[in-house]
Amino acid sequence: MSAGGSPGGREIQIPLQQGATASSLANAMPLSLVPPGVSLRQANARSHVEAPPEHGSGGSHGPDCGFLPVQGGFRDRFLATPEPKYCCEACRLVLCQPRQTECGHRFCDSCINELLSHPKPMCPVDMEPLFKEKVFRDVCCHREIMALNVLCRSHSNGCVEHMTLQQVPDHLNVCPFFEVPCPLGKCKERVMRKDISDHLGFKCKHRESSCEYCKHKMPLSELQKHKETVCPAFPVACPNNCSHSPLLRNKLSSHQQECPKSQALCPFQRYGCTQKGSNQDIRDHEAESAADHLRMMLSRSCALETKVEDVREELLERSKVLPGLSSRLAEMEKLTEELRDKNRLTDQKIVNMQKLMSSQSEKLLEVELELRVLRLLREEVGELRGAVENLRAGLALLEQGARGPAANGSMETQLSRHDDMLSVHEIRLADMDLRFQVLETASFNGTLIWKIREYKRRKQDAVASKTSSLYSQPFYTGYFGYKMCARVYLNGDGMGKGTHLSLFFVVMRGEYDALLPWPFKQKVTLMLMDQGPPRKHLGDAFKPDPNSSSFRRPVAEMNIASGCPLFVAQTVLDTGTYIKDDTIFIKVTVDTSDLPDP
Repeated sequence: MSAGGSPGGREIQIPLQQGATASSLANAMPLSLVPPGVSLRQANARSHVEAPPEHGSGGSHGPDCGFLPVQGGFRDRFLATPEPKYCCEACRLVLCQPRQTECGHRFCDSCINELLSHPKPMCPVDMEPLFKEKVFRDVCCHREIMALNVLCRSHSNGCVEHMTLQQVPDHLNVCPFFEVPCPLGKCKERVMRKDISDHLGFKCKHRESSCEYCKHKMPLSELQKHKETVCPAFPVACPNNCSHSPLLRNKLSSHQQECPKSQALCPFQRYGCTQKGSNQDIRDHEAESAADHLRMMLSRSCALETKVEDVREELLERSKVLPGLSSRLAEMEKLTEELRDKNRLTDQKIVNMQKLMSSQSEKLLEVELELRVLRLLREEVGELRGAVENLRAGLALLEQGARGPAANGSMETQLSRHDDMLSVHEIRLADMDLRFQVLETASFNGTLIWKIREYKRRKQDAVASKTSSLYSQPFYTGYFGYKMCARVYLNGDGMGKGTHLSLFFVVMRGEYDALLPWPFKQKVTLMLMDQGPPRKHLGDAFKPDPNSSSFRRPVAEMNIASGCPLFVAQTVLDTGTYIKDDTIFIKVTVDTSDLPDP
């Protein structure tokens, strides 16, 4: 993209940002180091180390945080001091995923991303401006760094191996001194790979163990709680402190029903008996109070019969009302269905009215525009009518003067003056015709559709430097909005000359510039329309640079053009379906969604 330019019309480039992505590879834990009782999936999920990318093989995978540092460069212990060219200019560590700038300096990927996140990024070495699309991966430097020899990252734990940086992930996947998480999920400890078997067999608090009473398997940390609370075979004493010897927990419930010291309620409590005591006292009470219990049951039975009779009478009364309620319910359902249909019709009418109002508002805008044109025409016609009347009066005077013998000189003078006036009117009529053509093709919604006919002839004129560029008709963001146009170089301009079609956007001086906010800040989209069935339109968009003179309030007829010198290659243009019937279509769209009213 480009914005701004020189007075000679050559545009200045503005960079566009591009993004990059990376994925990761991982190696599994060797089967020989998985301890007994632990699944291979568990061990792999907690002990893998990320592998570096295969840059030399053309792969697109990259390492993730298991191997690469989160921020800055590599902190490994190198056998030989790395050369300065392998060090990041920002963090001074050995380069991790090296990126080279346009000025030739190298940075880690994370360091250059941090620099580019600043509003105006600059190289800290020579203070040159940085552009994201001009920062590239230094594959050669990366390959050389990955070939440097380093000590194992577990050298502090006793590993004496050394290898290239490229081989570090593979070594860590088998290194017996590398610390890995315990394969048991609840254990948060990290132990060296060679000590995993010993840790799982004797030290881990969450290793599997069996209850000595019920033989149930569980983690060691839960064994004591299991015995004290839920173990069915654990011996417990009777809570009533009876003389019975300790018994199994799963037999305690049946024992409490027979325990002589267990407290119980009379079985006839539901009929009104309030007696309670030990099991032996309740048995004696049942034998002594059988008659009282029968009287309680009889009283309760009589009360129940009375209630049943009352309920039967109430049901009979309600059954008489049910037919009336059923009919009323049917009427309500019918009324609800009718209301639902009316509501559906009303919604449809509202939608139709909204569509009608929308179309009418568009027609009103068109009529308002036509009325404005008609007012201008009426004024022009009035002026022309007055001029014609003046001409008629002048001709009458000339005719009267021609009848006299001494009027030849004055007649020639008047005829000359009238010829001059007719020339002026012809110029005004031509100007009005041009204005009518502009009004017919102008748009007021921020969108320009530019149809360029006779493309081959115009292209040859551009190649021969007869007409290097073409301007479109003006278009506007609204009736009182910005005035703009497009400018195209069919044979290219600047760095695209001879190889590309160059397309630019121009801000023009308008009648209502004093009421509009400046500089111009609306998003601009440039597009070459595909006239074939695929409809693969080519386009680009940019936000104006508020510091560029191209988007300030115009002081001349138009500002310097701003856009894309490399908009589309001539080879793409000639081989696609963008040219049809010797005609191309260019579309320019200006975002008017956040544009305030003048």
